[in-house]
Amino acid sequence: MRKLTVLMTVLLVAAAGTVVATPASAAPAVCALYCDTRDPSLARQETFPVPEVNLNGRRLVLHVSDADRMAWGSIDNGVVGDSVWLDRSWTDGSTWDGLLGRASIPSAWTGTRTLMYNLADPAAHRRGMVRACGNAGGVTCTAWVYVKVCDAVCDGADPAGAVGDNQPVPGTTISNRRIDLHIDNRGLAWATLGSGTAGDEVWLDRSWDEGASWPGGSSLGRVSVPAGAGSVRTTMVNTRDPRSLLYGGAVRACGRATGGANGSCTAWARPAADRPAAAADALAFAYRTDTAWWPSSWWNSAVAVTALGDWSARTGRSDYRWLIDRTYELNKGVMPAGQKSGDAIEGNFISRAIDDTGWWALAWVQAYDVTRDAKFLNTAVTIANYMHSYWDGVCGGGVWWNRERTYKNAVTIGLYVRLTAALHNRIAGDTLWLGRANAGWNWFRASGMINGSGLVNDGITGGCANNGQTVWTYNQGLAIGGAVELWRATGNASLLTQARQLADAAMNSAVLTRSGILTESCDPANSCDDNQKQFKGIFMRYLMDLADASGVAAYRTYAQRQVDSIWQYDRDSLNRIGQRWAGGTPNARDWRTQASGLGALLAATPKSP
Repeated sequence: MRKLTVLMTVLLVAAAGTVVATPASAAPAVCALYCDTRDPSLARQETFPVPEVNLNGRRLVLHVSDADRMAWGSIDNGVVGDSVWLDRSWTDGSTWDGLLGRASIPSAWTGTRTLMYNLADPAAHRRGMVRACGNAGGVTCTAWVYVKVCDAVCDGADPAGAVGDNQPVPGTTISNRRIDLHIDNRGLAWATLGSGTAGDEVWLDRSWDEGASWPGGSSLGRVSVPAGAGSVRTTMVNTRDPRSLLYGGAVRACGRATGGANGSCTAWARPAADRPAAAADALAFAYRTDTAWWPSSWWNSAVAVTALGDWSARTGRSDYRWLIDRTYELNKGVMPAGQKSGDAIEGNFISRAIDDTGWWALAWVQAYDVTRDAKFLNTAVTIANYMHSYWDGVCGGGVWWNRERTYKNAVTIGLYVRLTAALHNRIAGDTLWLGRANAGWNWFRASGMINGSGLVNDGITGGCANNGQTVWTYNQGLAIGGAVELWRATGNASLLTQARQLADAAMNSAVLTRSGILTESCDPANSCDDNQKQFKGIFMRYLMDLADASGVAAYRTYAQRQVDSIWQYDRDSLNRIGQRWAGGTPNARDWRTQASGLGALLAATPKSP
């Protein structure tokens, strides 16, 4: 049954003289890059992807801004009382929310337009279609936009043109018929039915919410075995919809034997071009486009942004550069405590937690490397100056962990050294940041935090001695990363030697590497908290950096061992990666473990030319 939402409208005259409508009540608002009911005068683009309609002499037009992922409708050459609105369907066009933004032509005008509405709802993992409708002595509508999903190619392509043929999940059978799901190297899917008879059917289901539902994605490419044949295949469909900001879609193959009412389906699978791309898509799936972060961890979101930026730098792909920029733009301001962090965010990603702030600085250094946009580097400088203000002479130097100056620890000094050295390497003629980086490294080396086994303990006591607390992988990784970046700044070969000593200690230590697999102390009990879930990926990021800088094959070999274990034992059919890279049950799995796993996959990935 069609769903119509009746709207009361208030007519407003825009600055350009065009009459638009603001609904007094409407279907629940959708927010993607912008929220529903945005003024079309703010659109960054105007395209006309479907033909306009002649409605009793009136021009009924659907306008689309792909840059904003929004649409609006207009009616012209009309008379007082003619109206225009949008319909938006979350299915296949058989049901819809109607009368969105309905606007009527007022006295002395010959046309009007609606406000802008989103084409999709990526925050809720819903793909939409929109059309413009009008009433002028009769009701009619334009065609829907966009019916087909288009990525590398559009839905409906022939599998004869597939690039590769992978089967990510086991096939299924029904009445001795074999049903298989096939994926090509671009993430396009098709289904086959074999050992069948004429009339057997096979199709694809596509879900944008990991198989929880599939409105508009049922029975795609449904086809029957023709007379005289025993097999058939569907056309191909996409599993990514960049136009709708939907990534990591899932598909399954289903079939039915002729004469039977029941069907059978494979498991859901989330395809991708390669291992890192698979992990990146699954990480992007969890990103909230409306609020521009991964709920609900503040510093962890910085590391997730960095991981996707590393993926872009490593592969040369630009799929998620919009996400990096959006995270920056929507989070650079002031936010109260509790909105995105337990602490207030005071602008420029600064808070009382010095280490949290430092993670964002490294994210923006990396964003600058990928985009060359100076705003990212400028923000990193602002953060670095803030961090430096918490350097003092207590225990001979070092940066405090928090504004209350209660603790000096490995993570904060590791961030500081990496950041200050990175700024020197990116600011022409710098001497200030180089001096600070050298001072930071020298203090860290003398602090005693590196123990006799070459492993980094968590911090120092009030008496300025190693506190013997847990050796975490991310502290080890930051120490490696700081030494490597400072080596780039100075050319001092001893720094690269020290980085190698730290890496070798981690790889050869039963504390951090168990049966060849990087292991957090909380992994065996599956007790890692939301912070600890992300530590191992940070270690792998800086091991990758050391492998690039030193050319030592052992580091890439170690990384490959992690990747192979992750792929075989720690990944499900939706390419979701868990906390325990050696596998096991139970095994925590969320976007934090996903970002960590992506760090490992990238460490074994050659850098694109």
